[in-house]
Amino acid sequence: MSEIDIWAAKMRAEGLAERTISERARIVTECAKATGKPATGLLEEDVVAWLTTPSFSPGTRQKYYGAVHTWSSHLQRAGVRPDDPTENLRSPRVPRRQPRPVADEGLELVLGSRMHHRTRVMLHLMAYQGLRRHEVAKFRGEDIDLIAGTVTVVGKGGVVAVNPLHEVIAADAASMPRRGWWFPAYRDPTSHVQAHSVGGVVARAIRRAGVNATGHQLRHWFGTSLLGSGVDVRIVQELMRHASLNTTALYTKVHADQQRAGLARLRPLAEQPHTTEVRKAA
Repeated sequence: MSEIDIWAAKMRAEGLAERTISERARIVTECAKATGKPATGLLEEDVVAWLTTPSFSPGTRQKYYGAVHTWSSHLQRAGVRPDDPTENLRSPRVPRRQPRPVADEGLELVLGSRMHHRTRVMLHLMAYQGLRRHEVAKFRGEDIDLIAGTVTVVGKGGVVAVNPLHEVIAADAASMPRRGWWFPAYRDPTSHVQAHSVGGVVARAIRRAGVNATGHQLRHWFGTSLLGSGVDVRIVQELMRHASLNTTALYTKVHADQQRAGLARLRPLAEQPHTTEVRKAA
């Protein structure tokens, strides 16, 4: 058993999601491959050189640093090596992200274009139910309860949420499997498609419609549209399945007309007229 396998087993024992475990292992393996060093022998300069790869975005750098830092801490605690090559490195800063919802007109163009039914349902799940691409990939017929009007979603970290079912998804359910994967893998119907496959399918549909947007911007549209419709931000947070309102803020754009309408609700208080006593000169 390799040291990465041992690390993965420990993370599993800690209750981390399989997606998190596999992603961390992939990042550490990629770092070792890029630097030409064994994963257990990375030096501070190796990590610095890799994190400054020009093609990495600030968010990618922060994510990759986190994985390598966690790996290095594991090696030190396990006694595999006495030092931690990330000890003197700070987590890369990430500029505050701005919400990037696809425009209503853009989404209308996409949904009005010709596409496979399977692709359309993927788009619906992302736009009207707010699902992420990996949540779409593993969606099952059993996740929908038409009688209760709910949908069960296994999100990040394996967190299970039961949310109200949107009418568009309820209508889609009539043409999708009642049991099993909604999007089975082409080569192995017993398994589901991968998240990157969902992302690719949705991205191509958006591009064919001539819209400059990404699949993840559908989730931004979901949150922004809810907020713009007057839904309380706490309810938006629950529907988006965010642990923090700070995260919800990254997905919900507040338009200028909403700001004006909000400010207009701030009514001025009644003010008592002030009297100024004027003294006569002696």
